[in-house]
Amino acid sequence: MKTVGEYLAEAIKFERMADDAIDEKAKAAFKDQGDAYRKLAIMRAKELGYPIPAPPKPGIPTEQK
Repeated sequence: MKTVGEYLAEAIKFERMADDAIDEKAKAAFKDQGDAYRKLAIMRAKELGYPIPAPPKPGIPTEQK
């Protein structure tokens, strides 16, 4: 089972791919996968009694340049 941080890292990876995707179907699929990993991170945090991870802030890119 992954840690909260590992789930969030996967979520960010897919969010970055969604940001970079040109094809709308691919963009939506990557976004959905990122959302799923964020849900897993929340579930894991609840199981461990940790604070719930904050959602990504709109307008702040998840990509490091």
